[in-house]
Amino acid sequence: QVQLVESGGGLVQPGGSLRLSCAASRSVFNFYSTGWYRQAPGKQRELVAVIFAGGRTNYADSVKGRFTISRDNAQNTVNLQMNSLKPEDAAVYYCNARDMSEEGPKDYWGQGTQVTVSS
Repeated sequence: QVQLVESGGGLVQPGGSLRLSCAASRSVFNFYSTGWYRQAPGKQRELVAVIFAGGRTNYADSVKGRFTISRDNAQNTVNLQMNSLKPEDAAVYYCNARDMSEEGPKDYWGQGTQVTVSS
């Protein structure tokens, strides 16, 4: 069973930065993809950023140019650097890892970490 543990959330003022980290119980390079999703109160969970096994990345339009997803082989983590944070970025952020097989995708989720953007 894959375990994902997020860290790095907290309270930050608008315009500030936070770095989220997700530690996996298996090499992050061995997943089909790893990424970050977020869910704000009353809204559906949405994709923030994803990095595929080969290194290709995708970002939600709302975070392009502000957020950067990366993997750390030594730490076995997938990280999300968030800059120029806005109040609308506030949400619970979830780490995701996906395996792909003939049976289809299998998703693993972390417990979530709260990001609050407020002055």
